[in-house]
Amino acid sequence: MLQIPSWDLIKKYDRPGPRYTSYPTAPEWKDDFKAPRYLEHLARAEKAGGPLSMYVHLPFCREMCRFCGCNVIATHDRSRADAYLDVLEKEVALVAAHLPTRRTVSQLHWGGGTPTFLDEKQLTRCHAILARHFEFLPDAELAVEIDPAITTKRQVQVLAGLGFNRISMGVQDFDAKVQETVGRIQGERETAELVQAARAAGYRGVNLDLIYGLPYQTPETWADTLRRILSMRPDRMAVFGFAYTPWFKPHQNLLPKEALPDPEARVRQFLQTVEAFTGDGYRLIGLDHFALQTDELARAQASGTMFRNFQGYTVRPAEDTIAFGVSSIADVGGAYGQNPHRLKDWVDAVEAGRIPIERGAAMSADDVLRRFVINRVMCQLRLDLGEVEAQFGRAARQAIEADLEGGLDELEADGLVAFDGAVLTVRPLGQLLVRNVAMLFDAYLKQGDAAKRFSRTV
Repeated sequence: MLQIPSWDLIKKYDRPGPRYTSYPTAPEWKDDFKAPRYLEHLARAEKAGGPLSMYVHLPFCREMCRFCGCNVIATHDRSRADAYLDVLEKEVALVAAHLPTRRTVSQLHWGGGTPTFLDEKQLTRCHAILARHFEFLPDAELAVEIDPAITTKRQVQVLAGLGFNRISMGVQDFDAKVQETVGRIQGERETAELVQAARAAGYRGVNLDLIYGLPYQTPETWADTLRRILSMRPDRMAVFGFAYTPWFKPHQNLLPKEALPDPEARVRQFLQTVEAFTGDGYRLIGLDHFALQTDELARAQASGTMFRNFQGYTVRPAEDTIAFGVSSIADVGGAYGQNPHRLKDWVDAVEAGRIPIERGAAMSADDVLRRFVINRVMCQLRLDLGEVEAQFGRAARQAIEADLEGGLDELEADGLVAFDGAVLTVRPLGQLLVRNVAMLFDAYLKQGDAAKRFSRTV
């Protein structure tokens, strides 16, 4: 069980740092990485073969939640989704043309925004666009994010009929004052009914999301939210620390800064969460996820087969991820490529017949090594230098050993890790601060300018 660290230790490690859903992290990507370079890497992915992962960004929401860090378009006009799908259809065809022999998909994720902003007909059309060009394997994971406040049982059923088998519902918090402050109003009853509807429709996994560190959250209100969530018995939980980045997301300035929990209170909230879930049959997964011991994610972490990508912790990612829609991020052939954030820029590029890549990064050999190392730390909570040497060679092991020489003593002295000369093990306290442990291996990280690029680690 995690124990509360000292206040001095919290202050010491409460610094800006990446969440490592990619490496190199997004601030290191370059604006000169455009479609021609992306197509070179897409060609490599075509030759590599094997199933693909796929991400589709559906950006529309009825309202902008004040805590939101996603790229969204707030509107009540559902006809905008039809126009969006018109362009999406063209983008999918453009990319598929460069993958003539690699069309099978093992993992699909619809994110947003709120995918269920789309009505039943639009949801069906969106999936048909993808299925026209790609084949989903019989055991593929098809996951969708929904907002319980606007999603109907009929939409849940339609998605199940299309083959979706995992559903993630954003709850964030059930306390009325917190909901009103952050602009996300939804009831416990409607959420529980949608959980039941998803189970009845045959979804093999129901996930719920919470956010701690929001304004006006207290130990008492948070405990009440956790109790209500546990009564619904989700298969998995994602419990994120609120990333307060108003310099990047100006709408967060609408939140009362003085009502945000301080770092020590945030830690206590997370420890409350750990105690509640692990005491009721859930396993703490990596940084911020929980899964029932019987869930495949818990089994994957135990067996060392869990991975981390832009969709968080996952069981079955493919070697390459293609992505569609405004601001979506692909990971193909050793490079990241991101579509424009502005809807108009994305539309203009696709309508002109261009792959709409706006920025990205090609990974060097050192990047590939460090992505592997950071993923081992974030997912398995251990790093075997023998495995590093076997996969990347002696020089790679020496490079990682040099990183350890630069910061290991401090991490060991503070109780975050243990090291026997060959295997680095993240201790229970280190799991709470695992981002700080992973930062040890980040060759790009410069503490002087990190404050304006990343959320804080505590």
